[in-house]
Amino acid sequence: MTTTMGKIKILFNWQLAKTLAMGQGLALLICGTAISSQYLASDYHVNTPMLQSLLNYALLCITYTPMLFFRTGEGNMLRILKRRGWKYLLMGLVDVEANYTVVKAYQYTTLTSIQLLDCFIIPVLMVLSWWVLKTRYRPVHYVAVVVCLLGVGAMVGADLLAGRDQGSTSNILLGDGLVLVSATLYAVSNVCQEYTVKNLSRVEFLGMLGLFGTVFSTIQMVILERHELPKIQWSWQIGLLFGGYGTCMYALYSCMPVVVKLTSATSVNLSLLTADLFSLFCGLFLFHYSFSPLYLIALVVILFGFITFNAVPLPTSTPSPPSPPSPITEDDGCYDNHAINLNEDVIDKQDVVSTIVVPTEEGQGEGDQDTRSKMDTRTCVPDRGYGSFSHVLCSTKM
Repeated sequence: MTTTMGKIKILFNWQLAKTLAMGQGLALLICGTAISSQYLASDYHVNTPMLQSLLNYALLCITYTPMLFFRTGEGNMLRILKRRGWKYLLMGLVDVEANYTVVKAYQYTTLTSIQLLDCFIIPVLMVLSWWVLKTRYRPVHYVAVVVCLLGVGAMVGADLLAGRDQGSTSNILLGDGLVLVSATLYAVSNVCQEYTVKNLSRVEFLGMLGLFGTVFSTIQMVILERHELPKIQWSWQIGLLFGGYGTCMYALYSCMPVVVKLTSATSVNLSLLTADLFSLFCGLFLFHYSFSPLYLIALVVILFGFITFNAVPLPTSTPSPPSPPSPITEDDGCYDNHAINLNEDVIDKQDVVSTIVVPTEEGQGEGDQDTRSKMDTRTCVPDRGYGSFSHVLCSTKM
């Protein structure tokens, strides 16, 4: 009995509680974006998803992109653009289109289809993590994912019983296809995010995503929403809803890399499955939705699956970044091991000095040779030690 309780305490620890709380915090932020979008669409007839996305990317660009210009070395903006700028350009395009296609799908298919097919992101993420990040899942992780998906099934069943199968049926095949495309694009974006924040830095990821996201969303807004923008009857209520949406999305994008670095992209997306339930609970009061006990069962099942997934650590072997000389901190963009490099420089100088042959007078014998040998030994041991410590720092960034 004592052994069993000890194992339970090891699995369900403070780290797991923090992961659960942070994941549900992200789900609440998505709930905030859903509520503000619902008000804009239903009460004020505003249908400008690219304008809403532009607010988020512009805030990211204003906040994080300037930090990259003040960095030195490999973390500087010009170096990043030269070495891997095209990768961030593609990542920004993928993220913008993922946001757009899922919103577009609501015009062609039902809410039920979107909720079910949006879960396609989970298996795609697991495959991409296995291939790109070298993540090796254990059987318990697959069981936990199935449990979470069963919770989503219960939520969709509750929607059908409550008569909430909203949306259009004008072209269900096209709408369902758009949802699958969106889920795949989100999975690609999230895997890129996990790789970047674990190997490079959170600031670099958000700065470059904000930069290219702003460019692509502006172009797409001008092309697709040029007729919708003049129709907006601006008021303080609409401005407040736009501000609320942009703030929630900005907080979501800013905080999500922190949780991804702590856990994984798959784990974060499992936690986000509860976002629809939080939106529903708010809708009970704001939009007078009908309630079903199945919603509570779905919430418990999804949370149980999420806790089970995170209770067992993931054995990962994430590939190291292409060629940065040292890992970059996520806050100030400086290299973590300046002090280590400084000490290594000092050690190297000691090694050079220790190899200089000093003329000795006759009569000085084995005692001086022993002294020089000991000095060489002392300079070599710290060199190996710092090298190992530097490797450990790089490994922890994985």
